[in-house]
Amino acid sequence: MAEQGTVFYNAYCPAPLCFPSRQAFNAGKRSHEVNIYSTCFINNPPQQPTYATKLAEQGVHSVLVGKVDLYDDPANMGFSEMYRMGLKDKPGLKNVIRRPAEKEDADSRKANQYGVGTEEQHHQGADEQLIDIAIDWLSNKSSQVGRPWVMKINMHNVHPPMYTTQEYWDMYKDGVERPKFGEDCESAQHPYAVNLRYHQGNIGFTDEQEAGWRRGYFAKISFMDYLLGKLMDSVAELGLSGNTNIIYTADHGFMIGKFGLWLKSTLYDDGIRIPCIAAGPDYENGKVVNTPVDAHDIRASLFHTTGTNNPEGWLGTPLQLIADDDKERVIFSEYHGQGSLSGSFAVRKGDWKLIYYIASPHQLFHLAEDPDELHNVYDRFPDKAAELEAELRNICSPEAVDAQAHAFQAEQQLHIDEYLKR
Repeated sequence: MAEQGTVFYNAYCPAPLCFPSRQAFNAGKRSHEVNIYSTCFINNPPQQPTYATKLAEQGVHSVLVGKVDLYDDPANMGFSEMYRMGLKDKPGLKNVIRRPAEKEDADSRKANQYGVGTEEQHHQGADEQLIDIAIDWLSNKSSQVGRPWVMKINMHNVHPPMYTTQEYWDMYKDGVERPKFGEDCESAQHPYAVNLRYHQGNIGFTDEQEAGWRRGYFAKISFMDYLLGKLMDSVAELGLSGNTNIIYTADHGFMIGKFGLWLKSTLYDDGIRIPCIAAGPDYENGKVVNTPVDAHDIRASLFHTTGTNNPEGWLGTPLQLIADDDKERVIFSEYHGQGSLSGSFAVRKGDWKLIYYIASPHQLFHLAEDPDELHNVYDRFPDKAAELEAELRNICSPEAVDAQAHAFQAEQQLHIDEYLKR
C-alpha cells in the first residue's frame, strides 16, 4: 500500500484510548470538548453530530461496517447503512475516579492471554467476515448509490488478548525481538509511567509472557496485513482503483512492552502515533510526508475526496492539502482516563514534543535526535518548552480542562453507583 500511495509518517490520534479517540474523530472536536474521557457508557453527554451526519447533509452516502466502540446507540450516528455494528453492555468502565490510583486486576490477568486461541478469543474469522461484507457492498451496491460514498470498516484486531490462529502464530515460531527500552529507562521512571504500570497490573511480566504477548501482537499485525491486501485486491479487480481512495489507520497506538508498558493510555509516541497510509487517485505513489498530521486531518480528507466541505468549526486539514515538511504545524493529543491521576497533554511542533502534566514533571523531547523519547530536555531548552506550552494554551487551558474532567467524572461515578444498585 505504501508503494501505491502516501505514508504520513508522523500521524497522531486525539487520545490514546478508544472511546475518546473515536468520539473526537466522529465529532470533529477535541475529546475534552465532547466530555468523553474513558470507556464508560453511563451519563455521557448527548451524541454529537458525526461526520456521517454532516456528509449526508451534503449528499454523500455513508456505510459503516464493524464495531462502533462509542457510548451511544449506533443508530444515532447518521450512517446511511450499517453492518455488524454493536453496542457493548452498560456500564462499561465501573470506576472513573482516578484519585487515588487503583490497580485493574482484570488487566493483570491478561499477561497469560496469548498464543493459539479460539475464534471467540482472536476474532479473526469475524474480522474476515467484515472484509467480505465490505467487498460484497463494493461489488453489488457501490455502483447503484448514484452519488459519492464513504465506507468505514472497523476491525476488532489488533486488540488484546494476544490470541491468534495456528497459521499466524507459526509465522513467528522463531520468536520476535524484545522491547529495546524497558523499565530502567529515564522515561520509564517518570511518575506517570510508574503509576500507569501499577494501574495496568503489568509489573513483573515474565520473559515468557513478554515474548508471548509480542509474538501474538506481531501475528495479529500480519493477519491485518492479509485483510488489507484482500480489500485492495478486490478494489483493483472491481475496477474501482481509479476513483477510490483507501486510508489505513487506527484509533491509538500500543506500547507492547516499551518502558514496561503494555497497553495504551500514555502520551509517549508509541501510545499516540498511529499508522496512516493513503492510496488512490488523490495520493502520490511511494511518497512519505513527514509533517505531523492527526485523525482530524484523516476525517477532513473524506470531505475533500467527496467534494464536500469540512463543517465550520471542525478540526482538520485534508491530507491531500498538507505540505511535505511543515515545521510550524501543531498536533495535539490528551488523556484524562483510567490510570492517570490527572490530565496530560501532548503538543508536537516540528521536531519537538512537549508532554504537559498537571500532576507530574513536564517532559520535552527533541524527536529528531531522540525518536524513542529517552531523554527529557525540558530544563535544557526552556525557550522551546515555553514555545510549545504557548501553543498548548492557544488550544486550551490545561488546568481548566483537567478540573472539568475530574468534575465530570465525579458526577458520572454517582450515576454508575446508582446503576450498579439496580
